[in-house]
Amino acid sequence: MFHLRPAAVALVSLFLGGIVNAASATLPGPAFPTYETAEAVAKACDEGLAGAKQRIDALERTPPGITWLRAWDGLYQWNEDHFGALIFLQNVHPDPKIREASSACELRWQDMQTALGQNEKVYEGGRRTHLKDPIDQRTVQVALEGFEDFGVSLANDKRIRAKQILDELTQVGQQFARNIRDANIKVKFTADELKGVPENVWKDAPRDADGKIELGVDYPISVPVIQYAESAATRERMWRAKTNQGGMANIQLLAKMVARRQELAELFGYKSFDDYTMRRRMVETTARAMGFLDEVSDVVRDSERHNIEELREAKARDLGTSITATRLERWDEPYYTERVRKAKYTIDAESFRQYFPPQESLQFVMRVAEKMFGIHYERVPGTYWAPDVQAYAVSDVATGKPLASLYVDLYPRDGKYHHAAVWSYRNAATSANRVAQAALVVNFDREGLTMDELETLLHEFGHSLHSTLSATRWASNGGTNVMLDFVEAPSQMLEDWVYDPRVLKVFQEVCPSCKPVPDALVLQAKQARDYGKGVKFARQHLYASYDLTLYSGGTQDPLALWQKMEGATPLGYVPGTLFPANFAHIAGDGYAAGYYGYLWSLVVAMDLRTAFAADHLDPIVGARYRQAVIGQGNQKPPRTLVKDFLGHDVSNAAFFDYLKN
Repeated sequence: MFHLRPAAVALVSLFLGGIVNAASATLPGPAFPTYETAEAVAKACDEGLAGAKQRIDALERTPPGITWLRAWDGLYQWNEDHFGALIFLQNVHPDPKIREASSACELRWQDMQTALGQNEKVYEGGRRTHLKDPIDQRTVQVALEGFEDFGVSLANDKRIRAKQILDELTQVGQQFARNIRDANIKVKFTADELKGVPENVWKDAPRDADGKIELGVDYPISVPVIQYAESAATRERMWRAKTNQGGMANIQLLAKMVARRQELAELFGYKSFDDYTMRRRMVETTARAMGFLDEVSDVVRDSERHNIEELREAKARDLGTSITATRLERWDEPYYTERVRKAKYTIDAESFRQYFPPQESLQFVMRVAEKMFGIHYERVPGTYWAPDVQAYAVSDVATGKPLASLYVDLYPRDGKYHHAAVWSYRNAATSANRVAQAALVVNFDREGLTMDELETLLHEFGHSLHSTLSATRWASNGGTNVMLDFVEAPSQMLEDWVYDPRVLKVFQEVCPSCKPVPDALVLQAKQARDYGKGVKFARQHLYASYDLTLYSGGTQDPLALWQKMEGATPLGYVPGTLFPANFAHIAGDGYAAGYYGYLWSLVVAMDLRTAFAADHLDPIVGARYRQAVIGQGNQKPPRTLVKDFLGHDVSNAAFFDYLKN
C-alpha cells in the first residue's frame, strides 16, 4: 500500500564537463531532511505517525466518492513525505545510530501501515466509492487490493495473525539486509596473490600489521579480483567471502521468512506464497511463470553447456592439463570468460575505465535522457547524507516546469547498501501539483567505469526516469508503483543504448576532453557482452526457479534446496557455500516469489526496444514513450501501456531470437 520499492530484487545536462553555475537553482519539492542525531530521527518519526493517525481518523469519516479518493491519496502523500526519505536512510547513512533509528522507525511505520490495511471503516469508504473515470477507478481498485492483501476481509483471528506476520517480516527482512550491509568482511592478500588484478583496485587499500592487503567484498573490489586474479586460490577466497556474505544467520532468517510467507498465503486460502503473489502480477499465475522459465531453460541449456566446455578448454590450455582432467570451478568461470572474451574480441573490460570517468558518466546518461525526453538536469549544491552525494533539479525543456529532484550516491563506503538501486520515495501527482523525488545509489570505482558498469548506471537511471517523468494524477499510481514483473522493463530497455556508437558519442558533449571510444571497440564490446549468454541466462533461470520453488508451498530448507538445485547444474554446488544468505532480492518484499520478473520484464524490454531500432536517441519516439509508458505509472495495466506504445500486444519474439542467436 505504502511500500517503498527499491528497484532491485534498473542521468547531467546541457552544460559541458562539470557543474553549472547553480547559485539560483533550487530543488523541486521539500528539501531532503538532515538528522544530526538518532533522537532527531525518532522525533521526526513520532511527528509523522501522529500526522498519519490524524489523517486516518479523518479518512474513517470521509464519505465515499471522489472526496474519499482525494483523502486517500493525501494520506499516501503524507506518508511519502514523512517516511520516504527517513526510512531510506537506513541503507546509506554513514552513522550507524541513524541507520538503526531509521530501521526502528520503519518498524513503527509498518505497524501503522498494517493497522491501516485492516481498517474496515476506511476500506468500506473505498469499497463504496464508484467513479466513472478509468484512472480514478483503477486507483481505487489498487487501493482496495492493498487492503485485501493486508487481510481486511479475513476473520478476526486470521486478521490478527496476518498483521503479526507482516510486521515480523519487516523486522526479519531488516535484519537480513543488516547482516549483509554491516558485515564489513575483509579478505587479506599479499601483493603476489593479487597478480593480474588491476592495481587501482588494491593499491590504496589498508594493510594489516603483517603488511597484507585488506580488501572488502563490495562489487568494485570483489568483481575485478575474481575476474582477473591469476591465482585460483585468490579467486576462490574472494568468491567464497562474497558468496557467503550474510552467513548462516541469514539462512535461518530466510527459512523463517519462507515459513511466515507460507502461513500468510494459507490464511488467504492459497496453496503457496507463489500463488498468493502471482494474482497481483502481470504473469497472473504460478503455472504461467513456471512455463515461461521452462521455455527459457529449453533455449539456453545447450548454449550453457557449450560455453562451459569452451571455458574448460581455456583452463586446460592455461594449466597444460588434459580437458578430461580439468574441472571448471565457480570462481574460474568469470576469470576464463574474461580471458576468452579478450582472446576472441581483443577486448579487456578494465580498459574501458579510461573512457568512462564516474562523474562524466553520470553527466553522459543525463544528457542521453535530455535528448530522448526533452528534459534538463541542473546540479544544485548542498549537503546531504554523505559528503559525495549530489543533487539535481529536473525540469521540462518545453515548459520550464519543475519535474523532480534526483539525489545520486556514486561511491562505496562502510555501512552503505552494497548493490545498485533507486529509491523512488516521493511520487508525482498532477492533482496536487506535486513533483517526484528519488535517490540513485551505486558503488563505482573512482578510477572509472567498465562497459558493464556503465550499463548498470543506465539501468538504474532508467528507474529514476520512471519516477522523474511520471505524470500521474494520483501519487499512489506514480513512478515505479507498477506490477513488479513490469517494473524492470523500462530500465532493461535502456541497457542496450551503451553499445550504440552514436549514443556513446554523446559523451563528448558533456566531456570534450574525454577520450572517445572507437566505434570498432564498441561493436567488439557488444559481441563480447553476448559471449557466454548461455551461462548468464542459465544462472538467471536458476535464481528465478529457486525463488519460485522456495515459495511453492510446504516447509522448505533454503540451503538444502539450493544445494539440490545448484547441484543439478553443469558446474554443480560448492560444498560449504551459502549463496541464499546473500540473495537479498528473495528475502525482501516484492521480489520474494518475484525474481522471475527480471527475465519476464526483459521480454517486455526487448519488445519496447524495437520502437527505437532506427535511432536510440529519436526524440519523437522518446516523447511517445514518455507519454504512453513511463509517464503513466500504474494508471493503466502494463499490457495496455505496451500496446498503447507499440500498437500490438507484448511479444516475446525479440527476447527468444536474442537467446537463440
